[in-house]
Amino acid sequence: MVVSLIGLVLVVIVLILAATAISATRGNSKEEGKIMMKNVYIYVVLFATLMMIIGGSVAAFMAVADIVTPAPYHQSFEEYRQWGLEKSENANAKANLSETELKARYDALVVAEKDRQVNRAKNSLVKSMGWIIIPLPVFIIFQRRLKASPEV
Repeated sequence: MVVSLIGLVLVVIVLILAATAISATRGNSKEEGKIMMKNVYIYVVLFATLMMIIGGSVAAFMAVADIVTPAPYHQSFEEYRQWGLEKSENANAKANLSETELKARYDALVVAEKDRQVNRAKNSLVKSMGWIIIPLPVFIIFQRRLKASPEV
């Protein structure tokens, strides 16, 4: 899906550039055509960086939501007691554990899984911030260039 979306965006950008080039050649002067092409290039860069920033912001919001409320652990204690003993390497040693010891191990497993999910969300947040921080200066620079460029 992402690949098809990227392909669609690239096709749209190529069509915009082609339409601009055709309209620039029909202009009154060559200088107006150059200014128009420059402005289209600036707009394309602004669009691409803005989409990166928006995508990074959405991903960052989702990562913060995962940090605040991580997904719950889905295996119940009864399932852990039944299947956890059979899967373990020391099934005989665990078979002698009391109910409270098993419950303590299950609770530790649930806490460890929650911590693992929070750590993944923190990692995702850092990566998402890269999608915001890296294109932001490029966006600001090209926005200033657009304000400074002469209008056609």
